[in-house]
Amino acid sequence: MKPAAFDYVVPRTVPEAVAALGDTGRKAQVLAGGQSLILDMHLQRIRPELVVDINRIAGLDRLSVDGDTLRVGALVRHRVFESAQAVPGPLGALFARAVVNIAHPPIRSRGTMVGSFAWAHPASEWCAIGTALGADIEVCGLEGRRTVAARDWFHGPHRTARRPQELITAVRFPLLGDDTGVGFVEHRRTHFCFAQVAVAAALTVCDGVISEARIGLVNCADRPLRAHAAEQALIGTEVGAPVDGYRLPDGHPFTHAGRIAANQDAAPLPEPFADVEYKRHVIAVLVGRTLCQAANDRRSRLAQPKGDHT
Repeated sequence: MKPAAFDYVVPRTVPEAVAALGDTGRKAQVLAGGQSLILDMHLQRIRPELVVDINRIAGLDRLSVDGDTLRVGALVRHRVFESAQAVPGPLGALFARAVVNIAHPPIRSRGTMVGSFAWAHPASEWCAIGTALGADIEVCGLEGRRTVAARDWFHGPHRTARRPQELITAVRFPLLGDDTGVGFVEHRRTHFCFAQVAVAAALTVCDGVISEARIGLVNCADRPLRAHAAEQALIGTEVGAPVDGYRLPDGHPFTHAGRIAANQDAAPLPEPFADVEYKRHVIAVLVGRTLCQAANDRRSRLAQPKGDHT
């Protein structure tokens, strides 16, 4: 099949892009990486009347740190995060562990993180990480600029708080301190499939006790989730000695948190090769493994010479 006919504009500034999106009232789509958009247009799952290509807008490809916040511009490609050094501290390590699960190198070279927030696929790694860490999405429209918290951004598969005339300009993440360990584990049928389940975790530990836990669930509902009940069960828990995530004892706090996440936080939907019961089992297992990875990450981080954290 071929895409339906559409008009194509290439703005040079954000105001020009916003004007193009809001001026005519036509169905419009924004082209940044286009790795999902072009396929859906090719199959005519979507039929935009106008495509607004933002790749010529200067400054949208910037990755910057302002105080304790990382700002990811709308044209920053996935591949940037393959190096843990691209982002300071544990956040860089978390991004590096997650990004290798996104498709394969050609797509990571063109696709964008912000595009994932725009597309809002339930199996998006970035969307779950943003939800877990409390990211903010910056948008610009005819009525000006506004910021939407990730917890309020996702309304369902491919549905977000973005208004039709708005352009997402960046996503902001809070940086993580060196007392935080991170983990990311994904399960899928083949390397080229979407995740059946994936889990992101960040554990902050003070004096051997978990003081904060953040757990993001991928493809465990019709939108990315934060596992609040499982997180609360971990607060005040002693980390204890290192444990192999593949051999977690039945009574371990991480095992308990996994079961809570699977049965209280998640709302999995059945899909081919993964019914609800199977997905709940995988969620419980992966949450435990990811928490182990995060706890071990913090230990190894503290063991490194100061200034050599990656």
